[in-house]
Amino acid sequence: MISAAIHGVILAFGLILPLGVQNIFVFNQGATQPRWVYALPVVLTAAICDTFLISFAVLGVSAIVFAIGWIKVTLLSVGILFLIYMGYTTWKAKPNTEGNEAQVFTPGKQIMFAASVSLLNPHAIMDTIGVIGTSSLSYTGSEKLVFTVVCILVSWMWFFGLSIVGRIVGRMDQSGRMLTALNKISAIIMWGTAVYLISSIF
Repeated sequence: MISAAIHGVILAFGLILPLGVQNIFVFNQGATQPRWVYALPVVLTAAICDTFLISFAVLGVSAIVFAIGWIKVTLLSVGILFLIYMGYTTWKAKPNTEGNEAQVFTPGKQIMFAASVSLLNPHAIMDTIGVIGTSSLSYTGSEKLVFTVVCILVSWMWFFGLSIVGRIVGRMDQSGRMLTALNKISAIIMWGTAVYLISSIF
């Protein structure tokens, strides 16, 4: 069981560490919300979506669903539209600084955006299936359960930690210049991801 737990930690961190739309959005909300607690909707949504994806990957259900052509095209199309819209919104967003009225994401908007970048990104789904789903085949019974739970726990800890780091950076950046630059970079990454998904269709 210990080896399964260690394996789960390494794999989960390997998947979640790279700079991506989901991580940037969670960090951004931690940095721009007036209080850290207001970023909880995005943190919880991202963590719950990852829990769903990891569970489905281990069960093998997502691999079957994703093999159906029209579902794949639908996911890609909706994901592209969300990313384009999110990129525009993030590009226009202003950090919360003195004398500047920030564009703060409402809880509903946080949930919608976090869910879209988590569940409507076929690339992320395939990563989860290909790495965690395939690796889970090495285990059975209690070892597989430990492996799955550890992967999920790493995901939850990561998103909470990321939002807290974002909060710290946001408080340090009183001028708002760093967060403004981060918003621009985030938007470009979102648009770049949308272009990548468009190219994968054709």
